[in-house]
Parts: sequence; structure tokens; C-alpha cells
Amino acid sequence: MGETVSGPRYISGKGHSGPAASPYLADGRYAHFVLFVLLGVYSVAWMDRTILSILAEDVKRHFQLTDAQLGFLHGTAFGVFYALFGYPLGRLADQCRRVRLMSVCLVLWSAMTAFSGLAANVGQLVVARIGVGIGEAAAAPISYSLLSDWFSRTRRGMALGIYGAGLYLGQGLAFTAGAFVVVRWTETFGKVGPFGLEGWQAAFLILAIPGMALAVVVSALREPLRGLADGIERPSTPGLWSSFFDDVASVIPPFTLYQTARCGPRIFGHNILFAAFAILLSWTLIHATGDVLQWLALSLVSYAIFSSAQILRTRDPAAHALTWRTPAFMCATLGFSLASMLTINLGFWTAPLALRSMALDKATVGTVLGLTTTIFGMLGVISGGRLADLMLRRSPAGRIHVGLASVIIPIPFVIGMCITRNPTVFFLLNVPVVFFGIMWLPAGAATIQELVMPRMRGTAAAILSLMSTFIGSAFGPYLVGKVSAAQGSLSIGILASLPASLAALALLWIARRQVPAAESSKAARAGHAEDAGARVKSRPQI
Repeated sequence: MGETVSGPRYISGKGHSGPAASPYLADGRYAHFVLFVLLGVYSVAWMDRTILSILAEDVKRHFQLTDAQLGFLHGTAFGVFYALFGYPLGRLADQCRRVRLMSVCLVLWSAMTAFSGLAANVGQLVVARIGVGIGEAAAAPISYSLLSDWFSRTRRGMALGIYGAGLYLGQGLAFTAGAFVVVRWTETFGKVGPFGLEGWQAAFLILAIPGMALAVVVSALREPLRGLADGIERPSTPGLWSSFFDDVASVIPPFTLYQTARCGPRIFGHNILFAAFAILLSWTLIHATGDVLQWLALSLVSYAIFSSAQILRTRDPAAHALTWRTPAFMCATLGFSLASMLTINLGFWTAPLALRSMALDKATVGTVLGLTTTIFGMLGVISGGRLADLMLRRSPAGRIHVGLASVIIPIPFVIGMCITRNPTVFFLLNVPVVFFGIMWLPAGAATIQELVMPRMRGTAAAILSLMSTFIGSAFGPYLVGKVSAAQGSLSIGILASLPASLAALALLWIARRQVPAAESSKAARAGHAEDAGARVKSRPQI
């Protein structure tokens, strides 16, 4: 399968091999430095993704938007292209120098964050959010792949938990720094300041700066050998860029038609049928709701997911066998993706809910949410990673148990937040939601990584990102906004998304029984799939 088991490995690069380079071993000092840098990257990613939340009321007023349109901007415009490009960038991360790719993407999404503050109309703001989504699509697959090489199996959950803390550190910075910039800008310059910028526009521009600076640091990181922590060496892959453009074409219509046609008439026929189904479904939903862009975008993502799975089956049978064809992988991926809906919904809608339902100013909401989100979110995700590792030692499915608890515990507290009109009670209820609600992230990331071979980790992370973005980002915020606009109540909109948590529980419960067997058999199943694929390719074409 192109991978060989060996002894302890060191990172590649001149001057850093052999026993003298012990700091560069898996779990070593340099591994923890890389973890610290990637924590910063993830924090910047979530800061740039979430800044729209604390600025939502200003953006809504400036562009005369509805809640459904706000949900589209935060979730769908960002999420669709995040999902579409996550797959090819994840596949590219499995083949190229990952730190270099990460630094390029970091510059891209930071520039698009700045452009969000310069948007003159809704169309330009949508383009900016799309750019942020494309750039950030590489962050999680690359980071998961790097950290899985730098940290051994028994420490991987903790490492991914610390990395995942960037979600809430970034959100906290977005709330606190975003509100601070708006308030100080307005106090200093009035409604319109230098260069004709309002406070919300200045916030976008200023918060884009850290990402640009961090890109320089990321570009200087050392690249570990793939499989470093597992004693498995992966040879380099030839034809890197041609493979990448093929992967991009496998998720972007109409190039998908050409790519699937190359896979044979049967796969091409199935692709055409699914495309027709997606078009019919989107037409029906557009006719029912009037939201053209939303349903066109979701049908595009669903078609891209189907096409990418078809093409992966032909080009990499082993990766397809360990992902799309493995029930444990799919149940875990769908379960954790549904769990992400609550995290993403509340990450965006908590600030608008507080501002609308209680007599609070933006500075107060930003400061309180920023501090509580940062402190308890980081504690929650790090605790989730540590707990996931401890539970793994007690049971092969221990990490799934952490995911189950993370899904069910926040539900009563979310209901309380939607009912209360007392600011103190609201912010106190938000604490357990933030703390427990994010524990699924390191548990899910580590589970997905363990179900595949080292060379497939970027692909596996991209599939998890693809599904969680489709379900959590592209659909979740829109659903809340649509129900809120229809019912005249943001609280009802948030409550309407809770059934997704019940579906997550059901899928994770199924996964807990399947994961141990799937993990123990992954090498044999991958080898069998590659052998079968080689036999198919060697058959004479008629």
C-alpha cells in the first residue's frame, strides 16, 4: 500500500535526522511548539469566521438584511466553498509540503477578511465570505494531519483538544476585540471615521492583521515525515499538482461531468442521475421558500459530495474503502457533523439573541461573551481531548462516549437561554453550553484519524469538514434565521435546531459499537481494496 513500518522516525530536512535530533521526535519539544503555532492558526481562523456575529446587527442595518440573509452570509456563503475546497485541499495536504500550503491559505483568508470591511454592497460581502471559506478550508485537514504525525496515538486526543481550543479562543477574540474596535472607533470618530469607514468596517480590517503576521511563522515550521508517530513511512507522491487540479474538478461543476466520465459509463450515469435529483430538489425548495441562493448552494454541495465520493472510489480505492464504505466512519462523521450544528448556531446567534432579548449594549455583550467563551470554551475542548484519551484506555469506543455526553448535556441549558430574559441567568447558562458543547471536537477528530491509514488523514479530515460544514454551517444558521424570520422570534429559531442533536445521539450510539472493529481491520481492508482496484485497472478495455 506504499507504506512501510519502521522504527522511531524523525522529521525530514537537512540536519535533523538521527538520535542527535531528539527534540524532533514525535511527542517531543518541537511537536509542542508546532501545536502552539497551529493553535494560533485555528484561533485566527475562528476569529475571522466569527467576527460577523458581533457585527451582525450593524451589517444587518447597513445592508438592510433579514435574519435569513444574515444566516446565509455567516453559514452558507462561507460554508459552501469551505466544504467544496476542503476536499481537494485535504487531498493536497496528503501529498505536498503542508506548512507551505497552510501559510498561503492563511494569507488568502486574512485578505478576504479585510475585504469584508471594504465591501460596498451585499454581493461583494458574499464574495469576501466565500474567499474566507476557501482559504480556511485547508486549516483543519492540514492541522489534523500534522498533529497526527507529531503526536502518538495515546496523546493525540489531548493534542487535538488543545488545538481545538482555538475555536473558542478565536470566538472570544472576535466578540471582545470586535466589540472593542466598534465602540472605540465610534467614540473617537463618530458614525463615520477616516476613509469613510464605520466601526464594523474597521473591525474587519484590524482583525485581518494577525493572520498575515502568523503566515510568516507557519511558513518556517518543519515538515514531519508522514506516519512519524506511528512508525510508518509514506513515500512522496508524483504528479502532485495534476492530481490536485483533478480533485478540484471532481467537486466543481461542470468539470465533475468530465471527471466522472473518465471513471466509466456506469459512474457517469449515476452522476447524471444525482445531478438531476439535486436540481429538482433545489427547484422545489426554492419554490417553497423563495431563497434562491441558499438552495442552489446546498444542492451544489450535495452534488459535490456525491461526485467526490464517486471519483475517490476510482482513484484511491483504499481511501474510499476506509471512509465512504466504512459504516463506522460514516456514522461517526455524520454524528459529529450534526453535533457541530449546535456549536456553530450558538457561536453565531448567541450575541444577536442577547442584544435583542435583553437591554444590553454591544460592549457588554462582547466583553462577557468574549471572556466566558474564551475561558470555558478552551477548558471544555482541552478537557474533552484529555477525557477522550482517558476513555480510550478504558474502552476502544471511549472517545465516542465523550461525544455522546457532549451532545446531550448542553440541551437543557440551551432551552433555558432561549426562555430567560435575565442577563445574569443567560450568561451563566451559556457557560455549560460552551464547556460541554465543544467536547465532541477533539473526540471526533481523533476518532476519524484513527479509522484511516496515515497517508489518508488529510482526506479523512476533509470529509469530516465537508460533512460538518454542509450540515452545521451551510444549513444550521440559515435554519435558525429562517424560523426566526417566520416566527418573529430568534429564540424559537434556535430551539428549532435542537432535533439535530437527537439525530447526532442516534448515529454516535451506532458508531460506538462499530468503531473498534473498523479500527483493528483498517490495514487489511485497505490492502484488499488496493488489490481489487489494481485488478480492475489491469483488465483489458473492450
